[in-house]
Amino acid sequence: VSDLRPSALPGSFDVSRSMFDLRSPPHRFMKRYDSLSSVPSSTSSRKDSQGSNRSLDTITLSSDERDFGRLNVKLCYVSSVEQIWITVLHCKDLSWPSGCGENPRIYVKGILTLPKPVHFKSSAKEGCNDIEFMETFVFSIKLQSLQAVRLVFKIQTQTPRKKTIGECSLALRELSLEESSHWLDISPPSK
Repeated sequence: VSDLRPSALPGSFDVSRSMFDLRSPPHRFMKRYDSLSSVPSSTSSRKDSQGSNRSLDTITLSSDERDFGRLNVKLCYVSSVEQIWITVLHCKDLSWPSGCGENPRIYVKGILTLPKPVHFKSSAKEGCNDIEFMETFVFSIKLQSLQAVRLVFKIQTQTPRKKTIGECSLALRELSLEESSHWLDISPPSK
């Protein structure tokens, strides 16, 4: 969770070097671990069927391990009119299954997970490594309602058929008038 406020509270203890600092982006302190052990994946190895060790770097990543790209969004809450502004900027390093074709039409579907979910979607763009959307969505919702929900993004193909190729989300616990930018790691779609 990132602190969306422009600065920490006066007199608050700065633990920005700590793993437990919830004000800084979580990926800065996260280490990826191999699912077979607690050894960081960059230094771990596995035995193949012949019994020899191979570095994980030489193993072809399966669909649940490879990098699916990142989504850049901006959020702002205008309390005077009780509106949340969500700007979908772009997808970077996006990858999709080969079954979707070489350049599928791709769009981002957003969901505010309120008791009655709010859905929105961007226009479809031709698939490439870096897709710019630059679209803003505005909803009138009370701040108290938003602070208990998540904002979920599904990256979907429109052609050759509708399919979710990845997803990401973030909590809306701390929204402010100060526009905040977020880079979200896209994961494989949940089953």
